[in-house]
Amino acid sequence: CLPANQERFANGKLVTVQFHPSAQVVMTAGHDRSVSLFQVKNFGLNPKIQSIYLESFPIYKAHFSVDGEQVIATGTHHRMFFVYDMMAGSVIPIPKVRGVEEKFLRNFELSPDGSFMLLIGNSGYLHLLSMKTKELISTMKVNGRCAASAFTPDSSKIYSYSKEGEVFIWDVRSRKSLHKFEDEGSLEGKCIAVSKNNQYVACGSSSGVVNLYTTDACLKENRPKPVKAIMNLVTSATCVTFNPTTEILAVASRDTDDAVKLV
Repeated sequence: CLPANQERFANGKLVTVQFHPSAQVVMTAGHDRSVSLFQVKNFGLNPKIQSIYLESFPIYKAHFSVDGEQVIATGTHHRMFFVYDMMAGSVIPIPKVRGVEEKFLRNFELSPDGSFMLLIGNSGYLHLLSMKTKELISTMKVNGRCAASAFTPDSSKIYSYSKEGEVFIWDVRSRKSLHKFEDEGSLEGKCIAVSKNNQYVACGSSSGVVNLYTTDACLKENRPKPVKAIMNLVTSATCVTFNPTTEILAVASRDTDDAVKLV
């Protein structure tokens, strides 16, 4: 396969590469302030569908909505974010979410059922927004600073991993904390993922170790034993993700070249 973005290479660091949930389209976004969409073909070039330029807005993260009709993009140093409506072909700025007092909005997660957007704030605050209206529903708080969060596949719970190495489990409906546990040996939490069949939770830390737990143990025990500790990375684990059938776990570090392992 040729490079996905051959028809428009980025002029800066790429931060997001994502396939569309239902169409043969791939999106790239990054520090050159642009979001680009390409058609994915099996042979030959992947034609560029379009690029959107967001002036003075280097992108921190971009993500397709679950229905594939929108792209949400946050910036590196902004409290606003953008919604690109692909059906209307319009870019909608969301200047400030009422009730969310954050200097920057960078990291976020979208619930698998398409109902919620979770903004991961500073000082441990988690802001749950309605995906439909982009308005605040509720705010939760972890002890310490939140590094990463993940929804369960049925969108009923949120796992929030703090930089201090604790994982908080929230009930989405009541927004109450159900449980918390310590990630074994974690010096600093970096990334978290829940498998698509809800069987496993993976926690990646600054030491490069990725701990794999069963969700049963995570919900019951305060210090669960990992089913497996994956030691292959020598720099911070900055990305963990399961494949759709929960047979493969990808672990990666952006701190060094070629640091991607499939387990």
